[in-house]
Amino acid sequence: MEPQLDPMKDDLPLMANTSHMLVKHYVLDLDVDFKSQVIEGFIVLFLETGSRYRRASSTGEEGCQSQFDETCKIRASEQGHVPVSNASACSSKMEYNDFAVCGKGEKDTSDKNGNHSNEEQASGISSSKNCCDIENHGNEDFLLVLDCCDLSVLKVEEVDVAAVSGIEKFTRSAKLTDVSKELANLRNQIVHELVTLPSDRWKEQLYYYTCCSQAPGCGELLFATGTWSLEIRKSGIRTPADFPHAIRIQYKTKPEGRSVTWTTDQSGRPCVYTMGSPINNRALFPCQEPPIALSTWQASVRTAASFVVLMSGENSAEPVQLQEGIMSWYYYVTMPMPASTFTIAVGCWQEVKQSFTPAVQTNNEFSLPCSQADFRWHEESCGHVEYPCRFQSPAARLQRVIPYRVFAPWCLMKCCEEHLLQLIPQCLSAAYTTLGTHPFSRLDVLIVPSNFSSLGMASPHIIFLSQSVLPGGRHLCGTRLCHEIAHAWFGLAIGARDWTEEWISEGFATFLEDVFWARAQQLSHDEEKAQQELKALLRWRRLRDEVQNSEEELQVLRPNKESTGEVSESGASIVKHGLKAEKIFMQVHYLKGYFLLRSLARRIGGASYLASLRKFVNKFHGQLVLSQDFLSMLLEDVPEQKESGLTVESIFTNWLDSSGIPKPLLEEGETWKESRLVQQVSGEVTKWIRTNQRIRKSGKKKRRQDEGTFQKLLPDQLVLLLEHLLEEKTLCPRTLQGLEKTYQLRDQDAEVRHRWCELVVKHKYVPAYGDVEKFLREDQAMGVYLYGELMVNEDAKQQELAYKCFAAAREQMDVSSAKVVAEMLF
Repeated sequence: MEPQLDPMKDDLPLMANTSHMLVKHYVLDLDVDFKSQVIEGFIVLFLETGSRYRRASSTGEEGCQSQFDETCKIRASEQGHVPVSNASACSSKMEYNDFAVCGKGEKDTSDKNGNHSNEEQASGISSSKNCCDIENHGNEDFLLVLDCCDLSVLKVEEVDVAAVSGIEKFTRSAKLTDVSKELANLRNQIVHELVTLPSDRWKEQLYYYTCCSQAPGCGELLFATGTWSLEIRKSGIRTPADFPHAIRIQYKTKPEGRSVTWTTDQSGRPCVYTMGSPINNRALFPCQEPPIALSTWQASVRTAASFVVLMSGENSAEPVQLQEGIMSWYYYVTMPMPASTFTIAVGCWQEVKQSFTPAVQTNNEFSLPCSQADFRWHEESCGHVEYPCRFQSPAARLQRVIPYRVFAPWCLMKCCEEHLLQLIPQCLSAAYTTLGTHPFSRLDVLIVPSNFSSLGMASPHIIFLSQSVLPGGRHLCGTRLCHEIAHAWFGLAIGARDWTEEWISEGFATFLEDVFWARAQQLSHDEEKAQQELKALLRWRRLRDEVQNSEEELQVLRPNKESTGEVSESGASIVKHGLKAEKIFMQVHYLKGYFLLRSLARRIGGASYLASLRKFVNKFHGQLVLSQDFLSMLLEDVPEQKESGLTVESIFTNWLDSSGIPKPLLEEGETWKESRLVQQVSGEVTKWIRTNQRIRKSGKKKRRQDEGTFQKLLPDQLVLLLEHLLEEKTLCPRTLQGLEKTYQLRDQDAEVRHRWCELVVKHKYVPAYGDVEKFLREDQAMGVYLYGELMVNEDAKQQELAYKCFAAAREQMDVSSAKVVAEMLF
């Protein structure tokens, strides 16, 4: 069934017809221009026929025509034209001065006199309607559909890979009978041989990808751009097998494109980065967005010499000077990943270094709990498509801490050095202790600009962190770092086959965040249990509030239910609510997913449960999964749980397919209140309530006995304390003053300061309005709903503060955040 899109709804269309053709590798060759706020250049796509077409090919050409039905349903609003330009206009851009693997400056050997053009002229597709009619006939040209929006596509052409020197080695198995016809088949055969090279020849493969990407064009292709797609065809070609398997697209991004944000960093220097947009990367380059389209990539990015280019890539790129003032950066990835995971950040970042190497514990308590079964899993062949897998590398399996670097604006370097640099090896080591082999070979951590709408985001080889995690000690920084590191296994190495099942990524990362952080701190069993019960209570309260204040439909972890993972005949699909602005601020997938995993761990036993997670990682890394893949494997390991009524179906019913708080969780919620750390907070809450009552009775007279003796609290305890005090109808100004002074709330982490700001707003504590203004300016990842609280009191001063802060931040604010705040204010 083809996807039905309602333009009035907030579903995200995935248009690419991946069942008919799959992109196996991207080569990007880009220039970043900060003056025009445009990224422009070329992308070369290396394609293979898709699985559905291969199955249907025996029935004749009709088997590949069904993609036309779906492309008519969402029709292009912007008409593409195939320009016939001077061939030399684009050739100067296609320079690979950095060699494919080593990154050193091997000179470009391609012809500079126009070899990227073609001699024949092709006309543009005359109209969207005519194109749609052709598709409906089902007997005309095959159409390649790519996900694309907010891009200016200038030219699409076939690449003559057969012209590459030394490419003959990939043609030996080709059987040519009719040479006049079969030059096109030869090119496709070369691409097939190249994309299917064994993984131990990855360096050679990257080298020839580079060479082929620079090969001359051999014919422009017809194309049309729509709201969500780029549609490409070649006259007379009716099947994916005959469609060119190497195509080059010349394009430009638009300043308003939603995949990247152009802004300034905390030091006032210009920068651009992929900020985790709901539309992913389709406004950065034409691609196949569905997660099933796993691909590798390599990219050369040129920009002014004062900028640093960071990217998801296996190599730590060293810049190569192309000309005075221009540097080129080259990255590559050999592990097939969804195109949505491609990440880039270009700015005047400074590398944060330290003069000593922090010691990482290597005692027995902190070593990887490997069993003989763990080693057997490693010895088995991997279940993913072939690539140079670290799980098969003896050296990688012993690498407790992978190489890492930290980048930040210069004004935040000292802050990063104080905590972040020392936390990274501790958290990486704790993750290795828990799950084993790191899926990725290195890690960059970047402190992104203040307009970043989240506390963190993980991509292959790179993590973005908000500046909000830096102040206030180690706790928030450490827990968030652990969360993002966990995504290397759950979310990246193992991805959801259906994007609506984001709990597979976020639920696991939230659960493992606690495990990693406890091990990084080297807590005792009792300390770990107490901290995790406190955290569970805080999350339960957050889930309760979110369930009460959000649409029921958005609370379901498996919204497609029995249709989860299904796509249309062409491979196109939709992501339900993928464009809903409020959704990026919801945590229901984090929280319900976390509680499900916590519940399973309690029933099965902590040690057995973590062993099952390691088994799951070893079995499914490099693959896409559905909920039942994990649940079925887990229950197979503990058959006694089935006898007690725990089945995949019961978990679907109670946890994944329904809204609200799951019934098993309602029963467990009260138990955490008995935790030692929670009881300690309860005692402090009672003291503050009594203090407030005494102050109210005493009037304006200041008495020393107002200030009782209060205990020192952990950051999470402070959060719980302030949440309890938020439930009080009235707190006097002197009580609020005492709170801030006792706990030095202005110096605490962002989670604590957020609750403090809520108290300030609720009780109209004017002396601390500056704290609210600072939070809205510097902690945009967390401050969105403070705007609503400033407006709901209908207080003139508070509303004036909200308008003032929004006016100052709006221009640089994340689009989704700005939309949500604007709806609150206007």
